[in-house]
Amino acid sequence: MEKSQPSSDSPYILPVHQGRAAENALFSVLVSKGDVVPGNSHFDTTRAHIEYRQATAVDCPLDNAFCIGELHPFKGNIDLHKLKTILDSENNVPMILMTVTCNKTGGQPVSLDNMRRVRALAREYCIPVVFDSARFAENAWFIQKREPGYSQKTIKEIVGEMHQCADAMVMSAKKDCNGNIGGILAMRDGGWFPQASDNVILFEGFTKYGGMTGRDMEALAVGLDEATCSDYLDFRIGQVQLLGDRLIAAGIPIQRPVGGHAIVVDAGVFLPLVPKDEYAAQVLAVELYLEAGVRGVEMGTLMNDRDPDTGRDRHAKAEFMRLAIPRRVYTNDQLDVVAQALIRVYRRRLTIVRGFRILDETKRLRHFTVTLERAGDFADAHVGAPGSDKL
Repeated sequence: MEKSQPSSDSPYILPVHQGRAAENALFSVLVSKGDVVPGNSHFDTTRAHIEYRQATAVDCPLDNAFCIGELHPFKGNIDLHKLKTILDSENNVPMILMTVTCNKTGGQPVSLDNMRRVRALAREYCIPVVFDSARFAENAWFIQKREPGYSQKTIKEIVGEMHQCADAMVMSAKKDCNGNIGGILAMRDGGWFPQASDNVILFEGFTKYGGMTGRDMEALAVGLDEATCSDYLDFRIGQVQLLGDRLIAAGIPIQRPVGGHAIVVDAGVFLPLVPKDEYAAQVLAVELYLEAGVRGVEMGTLMNDRDPDTGRDRHAKAEFMRLAIPRRVYTNDQLDVVAQALIRVYRRRLTIVRGFRILDETKRLRHFTVTLERAGDFADAHVGAPGSDKL
C-alpha cells in the first residue's frame, strides 16, 4: 500500500482483488438511486455498477472521439461543455468519472490540461473527481509525448500531476501494473474510508489484503514501479503502433491516432453489409477467430447492453472490435500474424452480409455470457469460414 501512495497521491488506500471490486467499494459510498454520473466514456463494468444502484451513467466524450479518421491527440478528453450542461441541469451528481486512458474509445489518452479543467469545474459545484487509473502510465506517456510542456518531465512526475486532479482513484492492477490479479481504491476523503472499508471486508477480505495473496500484493508493488519505466513504455506502446501502422497500410479502418493498449477496428465500416442491429463488431470478432484463432472483443452495441428503462439496445457511437495487446508477451512477428489474418478477413468482407441475433442474455453485462444465433440464412449468405450456428 505504501507503493501506491506516490502514484495515487491519496492517503486512504484499500487493496482489492480487481478493478470492479474497487468500483463496488467506492460506489457503495458515493452513488445512490437517481444519481447521474458523468464521465468521458464509461466502460462496461463501471456503467453496470452505476446502473445496479439505479443511477444513470452519462458519457461526455469529445464530438470526434469515435471518428476514426480525425487525429485529435487526446480523444479521451471530457467535453467540458457537455459536462457543464449536466452539472447545471442536475442536482444529484455524486462524482465525475475520468477513465485514463479511455478504454471505450480505444485506449485514447486524456490531457493534463483537460484533467485540470475538469477539476476546476468540479470544484465550482463541490463535486468530487474520480479517476479510473488502470492505464495511468500509458496515459502519462502520451502526455509526455504529445502535450506541450511535458517532454522533459519523467513519467512518475506526470503521474503525480495527473492524480493531483483526482479526489479518488480506482485501479485494476491487471493492466499497467502487469499483475495477474489485484486492484486499488485510493481516497483523499477520510470520511469515505469507513464505509468503503466495510464493503471491502464484506466482499473482498480484510483491508490489508483485499482478497489478494501475498504474492499478488508483491507483484502489484513491483508493477507500480515498472509501469513507469520510459524504455518499457516506449517499446510497449510502440509495438501497438507497429500493428496499427500495418493495418492502416492495408486500408483497415482503425481508430486513429493509435491508442495505448489496443487497436480498435470500426466494424461498421469494415463490414458495411451487416445490418445495424446484428452486432457487426461481434461478427468481426468471430470471423477473425475462425480465420486464425485470434481473439478480439466486441465493444459496440452488444457491450452497451439494453436501456434499463426502454429495454431496447443502446446503439454504440461506433461498432468497435478491440484487439488488446498483452504486455511483454508477443514478438513483432506474432503481431504480423494478427495483421495478416485481419487483412484476409477484410479482403472477403463483402461476402459477410448477416450477423447475429440474441437467444439468451443476462440483465447486465450480457456480452460476457450471451448466447447468439446466426441471423438469416447464414449458409447461403456467407462465403467465408464455416463455424457453429450458435455461439
